[in-house]
Amino acid sequence: MDFFKRNLNLMAVLEKKSLFLFGPRQTGKSSFIKNQILDKNIALFWTLLDGRLRLKIVSDPGILRQEVEEKNLRDCVIVIDEIQKCPELLDEIHFLIEERNIRFLMTGSSARKLKKAGVNLLGGRATERHFHPFNFAEIGNHQNYNLPFIFEHGLLPSMFLSTNLDEDLAAYIDTYLTEEIAAEGAAKNIPAFSRFLTTAALTNAQLLNYSNIASDAQIPVQTVRQWYDILQSTLLGCQLEPFTKTKKRKAISTAKFYFFDIAIARALRDIPVPAEGTSEAGEYFEQLVFMELKAWIDYTRPRSKLTFWRSTSNMEVDFCVDEELAVEVKLTMNVTEKHLKGLKALREENIFKRYIVVCQEEHPRLVDGIEILPWKYFFAQLWGC
Repeated sequence: MDFFKRNLNLMAVLEKKSLFLFGPRQTGKSSFIKNQILDKNIALFWTLLDGRLRLKIVSDPGILRQEVEEKNLRDCVIVIDEIQKCPELLDEIHFLIEERNIRFLMTGSSARKLKKAGVNLLGGRATERHFHPFNFAEIGNHQNYNLPFIFEHGLLPSMFLSTNLDEDLAAYIDTYLTEEIAAEGAAKNIPAFSRFLTTAALTNAQLLNYSNIASDAQIPVQTVRQWYDILQSTLLGCQLEPFTKTKKRKAISTAKFYFFDIAIARALRDIPVPAEGTSEAGEYFEQLVFMELKAWIDYTRPRSKLTFWRSTSNMEVDFCVDEELAVEVKLTMNVTEKHLKGLKALREENIFKRYIVVCQEEHPRLVDGIEILPWKYFFAQLWGC
């Protein structure tokens, strides 16, 4: 598979402390480390995908300390790939951080198993970052970086580059159901969980209504809440909280939920690529902007918060970044006055610094202080490309 340079800088963090790098399967964490990290004076690299190594660790986690002491490693960086497969190692890692000033880069597709095992993620001795599918700064110049292709393939590296997409998507979803969900014991009723996934995908990018989803999936409301928590902890999706600081117009307090990738959400619904102008196309365009903003925040300003705003009178702005950006997403080539209503209503609160419509127009322009930006232009501005 072709390798694309990823734009997450971890070495600056690793110079000071250890790091957990969590990301969904096939986002490219292992390739990223092998192609961009291993040439940065990494003293040791263990991948727990190696079954033989994993068996040794389970029987004796102390072999990590033994190898470190045998090589007399100090004040260096060690990589442990897929740490959630052997949480027993974290006690040894804790010891080596304290005694030998070693920084660890630990990757995984889920923190759920670590937390379930009672691990405190090293009690503040390690920070946490999330890895995402491709973003504009990484593949914006690729010939297939266009809306129809992205709506079909999504931005997971393995799917974006796939030559057998339907089979690969089906295998990916099956892997999550059997390995990430069933193997962790997170959802014992796999058929019911599968129904829930389909129903959740049907409400992708919409306000969460647990009662309606429970009715459609034929499961209890409390189970729906638990399973949405599983989706987040296994990194299949993200709950987007509402922005509630407006005073002139009261904001709702209900969250939205977005799956982490467009093609995965589409495959769960088992629908074809949506045609231009359909509601599904608008939803996927909104999800694309969500994915870009989420990656940008996690990679460049992890303390920032991404929210959305909707008033009780149904005025809405799709995304808010801290109190700096208010972003409305419209899959149109001609932004008109009706597309600006939500932003103008929010602007009355005098909170945000910039008000932006992301769309398909060809050139950026300014209308009554609101920026009308082509989607690729907006992405390029985010990343400073």
